[in-house]
Amino acid sequence: MSDVVKRVIPGGYSDPRQPINDQNILDKVKEEYKKRTGPNPRKFLAVLVRIQVVNGLHYLFKVDVGDGTYSHLKLYIPSGSIEPELVGFLLNKTLDDDLEDLKHGDENDTRQ
Repeated sequence: MSDVVKRVIPGGYSDPRQPINDQNILDKVKEEYKKRTGPNPRKFLAVLVRIQVVNGLHYLFKVDVGDGTYSHLKLYIPSGSIEPELVGFLLNKTLDDDLEDLKHGDENDTRQ
């Protein structure tokens, strides 16, 4: 278990931090993000990340998609899996917007 995950309180999100080795996780959902948002983002670069330990891991990413625009993405990696699922996202965010959890029913939240 990584030192980052060990510092997370189960049930709560970690404080926002600079991505260390998290871009590879984000890159695994890029194609799904593109399918669901339409145009190809000019960039797809993680600038902040938060992690929540549940029965697996939730990741919240602040993503630079180019032209001074950011998206917030929520990913879930089930326990025992290495493949993230794109749970939802918020578009048209700014660098200064807080990276908060998506609420059920938010724009582009795919939970039923």
